[in-house]
Amino acid sequence: MTLPDPKALLRQLYQAAVDRALPARTLAAELPPAPPRGRTLVLGAGKAAGAMAQALEAALQSQWPADAPVSGLVITAYGHTPPGYRPRRLELVEAAHPVPDAAGQAAAQRMLALCQGLSADDLVICLISGGGSSLLSLPASGLSLADKQALNRALLHSGASIGEMNCVRKHLSAIKGGRLAAACAPAQVLTLLISDVPGDEPGVIASGPTVADASSCRDALAICARYRLSLPAAARAGLESGAFETVKPGEAFWAQQRLHMLATPQMSLEAAAEAARALGLAAHILSDEIEGEAREVGRVHAALARAVARRGQLFAKPCVLISGGETTVTVKPPPSGQALGQGGRATEFLLACAIALDGEAGVYGLSADTDGIDGVGDNAGAFLTPSSLARARALGLNPRAELDAHNARGFFAPLGDLLITGPSFTNVNDFRALLIL
Repeated sequence: MTLPDPKALLRQLYQAAVDRALPARTLAAELPPAPPRGRTLVLGAGKAAGAMAQALEAALQSQWPADAPVSGLVITAYGHTPPGYRPRRLELVEAAHPVPDAAGQAAAQRMLALCQGLSADDLVICLISGGGSSLLSLPASGLSLADKQALNRALLHSGASIGEMNCVRKHLSAIKGGRLAAACAPAQVLTLLISDVPGDEPGVIASGPTVADASSCRDALAICARYRLSLPAAARAGLESGAFETVKPGEAFWAQQRLHMLATPQMSLEAAAEAARALGLAAHILSDEIEGEAREVGRVHAALARAVARRGQLFAKPCVLISGGETTVTVKPPPSGQALGQGGRATEFLLACAIALDGEAGVYGLSADTDGIDGVGDNAGAFLTPSSLARARALGLNPRAELDAHNARGFFAPLGDLLITGPSFTNVNDFRALLIL
């Protein structure tokens, strides 16, 4: 068996995972065969929303009459509009992620306004993907955008899981937690989703703007207490009184709504595994739901890789171990005199994995976010090779110190081992692959 260069092989698997999640592959098949009796309103939010809108417009052009009344508003992240896409019937707005900005707030306000006056003859198509929680930012009554921005930053640094973060976000929102769906009633609503969350829970993706929510204000308060998050007075009052409660199951209008998953992390991991097997390489999917501190998850993956490399336990080499999910990074102040570095959860995972492997022969790795952006840097992730630590030390880098400073990007950049792809126009969360030769 002759395999490509390890880094090229790992990048090939990453690309297979991303390609499987592109909306152009799956969206057209989920549209109604004909337009409704009334009008069609398209609403969307997320990092993949621009590509979803592009796929939708292409499908409508070929499947529906040209005079069918279609309009709408879609919000995506800055730089995430597909190259060459010029909306014909829809308006596409870019806004900030992961901390919301005024552009996202204004677009969310307009989106709610567009829902006014809908009838039972109308159809609303909602295009929802990861990132929508910050892009679709409309603070609850009494809260300001600055309040939401401060809370978002605190949540991102807290170590809370995506489910916990979005429980808080949806309760402090005027549009998420099922509120967008309520505003669309009595129209029919079709929500098309690209999942970026462990377990593919629709109510967690983008904080569930069109999904009934069973969590409570009390749950949101408990999460804030658990992570010692400071709440503005208006937020605490709304949560404690129950005034900020989300839309619950049982409302009559839910009967007019349906959901469909266009892409999930598991689908993408399976595509990567199939690509590996096509090269004659055994591929094993560990899980698509791995959560926890990125550095701890990195150490566990290193232990699994060592077991394969040294003893042939679990699996025989050569093989590739593939996993997904969403890790977290609890940002702590670095040691005295050291600045806080750059690095998202994918690169922090990989640096911790590299330290634990300590140059293990024959083990290579890639960890990246499938949206093409790891945290707020310009890289999707990074590569690991058996020589990573030795090359870094030769440059004067201290791997442990870089990890403690959350400077994983700064560790891999001088090695030439960053994976830089630009936005992928989809988002099914973390992709990790360890190649054991």
